[in-house]
Order: sequence, then C-alpha cells, then structure tokens
Amino acid sequence: MAGESYSNVYQACIECGNWTLSEYVYSGVPTKTSANCPAIIGLAYSAGIGLITGASSTPVELAGCSASEKIDGLCPSYAKMRSPTMWVGIFCGGMVTAILLTYRVKGAIIAGIALVAIISWPRATPVTYFPDTPEGDDAFNFFKQVVTFHPITKTLNVQHWNLSGASSQFGLAFITFLYVDIMDCTGTLYSMAHLAGAIDPVTQDFEGSAVAYLVDAFGISIGAILGLSPVTAFIESGAGISEGGKTGITAMVTGFCFFISVFFAPIFASIPPWATGCTLVIVGAMMCKAAKDINWNYFGDALPAFITLAVMPFTYSIAYGLIGGIISYMIINTIIWLVEIISGGRIVPPDKEFKEPWTYKLEGGLLPGWVQRMFHGKRDFWRPEDLTSVGVSNSDGEGSSTEMGTASRPRSQDIDSKSATENVGEKRA
Repeated sequence: MAGESYSNVYQACIECGNWTLSEYVYSGVPTKTSANCPAIIGLAYSAGIGLITGASSTPVELAGCSASEKIDGLCPSYAKMRSPTMWVGIFCGGMVTAILLTYRVKGAIIAGIALVAIISWPRATPVTYFPDTPEGDDAFNFFKQVVTFHPITKTLNVQHWNLSGASSQFGLAFITFLYVDIMDCTGTLYSMAHLAGAIDPVTQDFEGSAVAYLVDAFGISIGAILGLSPVTAFIESGAGISEGGKTGITAMVTGFCFFISVFFAPIFASIPPWATGCTLVIVGAMMCKAAKDINWNYFGDALPAFITLAVMPFTYSIAYGLIGGIISYMIINTIIWLVEIISGGRIVPPDKEFKEPWTYKLEGGLLPGWVQRMFHGKRDFWRPEDLTSVGVSNSDGEGSSTEMGTASRPRSQDIDSKSATENVGEKRA
C-alpha cells in the first residue's frame, strides 16, 4: 500500500490471519458457501504460454509473439502466433499431456511440464529460458547452482505490533487482505472439492472443511512472520486431484515436496511459464464439468453464476468474481421478491418453480460441528458423531450395539424364524 511501511503491511497480514481464524472458528460461515473458478491463467503471458494478452480496444486479443517483438505491450499483426516457446508449450506441454491423460497415464501432467522444461533449459536455442541477455545470464547462473539456500534476513519478524502511529492505509490493507483471502480460499477449496467429488449433496459442505480453513488462517499468520504476503490454497491443486490425489496423504506428500523444493530452488525457479501454462488450461477443462450443475432453467440463478464465471478470469481475481455474482443475485432476486409481495402474488416469473430453494437456516447449524460437539461435552469432539449404530439393551439387560432403528431379540427367535422360512420353502417346492 502506498504510504505504508512494509513492516505495517506484514502486520496487516498477521491481523488478517487472526481475524480469518476467528471467523472460521466462531462462525463457520465460509464453510457453507460455494464457488467455482475457470482457469484462463495458462493462456496469458505472466504464468502461461502467451496465447492471449490485454488489449486497448478489447479486453483480450490474440498474441503469441516474442516478448522482444511486443509494441506497447501488444503484439503487432505480423508477429502473432510466431513465438516458438508458445508452440513448444502447446504441443509438448499441452497435446502430449492431453494424450497421456486420455490413456490415464499416472504422472501425465508432471511428464508434460518436465518435457517442456528440459527442452527450454539449453542455451542458444529459440525456445531457451536463458537468453543471451543480462537477465538471462543471471537466471542461468542461479540455475547452475542446483542446490542453494538463502536465509531470511530482511523480512523475518519485522512486524510493528504498536499500531498507534499507523495511517489509514493500514486499515485499507487489512480489509483488502481479509476479504480477498476469504473469497479466494472459499472459491478455491470448493472448486477443488467439486473437482474431487467430495461435496455432500445435502449440506453442500465437504469433509474436513473446518480444518482446511483453520490451516489457511494459521498459514497466513505464520507466512507473515516469515515475510510473505497472505498465503492461501491455489487453483493449481487441481493438477494433483486430476492425478487421483484426494486424501490427506496427498497433502502431506505435497508439503514434503515443497519443503525439498526450498533447497532445490534453482531448478524449480527455472521452469518456464510456457511449461505450466497448458497444465492450467487442462485443469480448467476438468473443472468446467461443474458448470453443468448450475441451474440454467431459472434466469435469476443462471445470470449471477455466469457473471461469477466471467468476471474471475477477466479481473484475475476469484474475490471479484464472487462479489459480482453475490451482488447481482441479491439485486435480481430481491426485486423479484418485492414485486411478488407488492402485487399480492399476482406477478411472478413464469419459471419460478425452477428456482433453486435456499434458506438462512444452515444444515447442522451456524457453528462448525466440532464446536457444537465440544459445547455438548463430547470428549473427542474432533471426531464426528457415529450415526451408524446406537447402544441398546437386550432382554437380559446387557448392553449391545445394533443397527439404528432395530432392537435386540433373543437368539431363539432368530432360530425359529429361520426354521419357519425353511419350512415355507419346502412346502413351495
């Protein structure tokens, strides 16, 4: 933020994490919302193959030229679609990965990224990631180190805990970090849960959602102490889900690999964006199947959903997409509701019966389940209630566990019933 020291900005990050943690623990509201985000990032220049770029007269336009040929950030017509790195990314990274995924080859996405990276590492080639420029020389010298570690010296624990002299920009930074993180985390987690097929059709929640949000909140505070901007779940997680990873073991292995990558930073930092761009496009294609679940039969539901899908890629922000969808939904459906009330129910949309019902009474209550179990005195409150069996007493007064809705009966009755069934079978024969 302009006019604010970086120490206060990092302090705003910590406060964002603390408030986010409080929001998740005491309300659990974000765990009850849902969103989906298409991945268009892979087509851009900053993190993709450079197929599209921003334009002056249109939001985006066809690109595909080398960075040295761009004029005022745009590709001239004679240079469009002539970038060799773009074609390497499309064919070696995109098409090869798509073919491997068609045959359900494990590690297809990693194989595509590695193939393009290896092709781009040699120097003196049209597709090299290390051109003969001062920037390219510095990047190549860093790449040759292979293994290195840089201690945190300037941004470790630099927060100013005394905010008496902070300007109004601190509050702006805090609010911005807070709502962007909640929106981004919610959109990413639920889109990934949809992709993994983990959404409960009744509660519209997924298993372990409260823990996922708590980890996000703790990560923000810890990351700020280490000198990072707010950390959160990223849409690139879809690559791991598409490979079949849907359990906590996947997250643990991923975290361990990230820890190793800290020491192998020269290698991983030298993976070009056109190596990962097509991967994001493929992940976006996988996520698009969630669009079929949108209620397209009622325009009051369909338009806000479309606004959410459209605003996210064009603004490069999940938060802006959610805000656009939520506000448009509230305006459209509130006006329709007021018209119906004022007209005494005589003016209603013809397709109102197709409108998806909703209620402010959240399934399971407003508080997260583990908070409710803790208040009810359950010792292992972190474990969900076991609804598959209940304890009942048999005729002898001894406790036993039977299926819910059934009662224990003497074993002799079971034997008599079995004998009667056998006799009926013999008579029919």
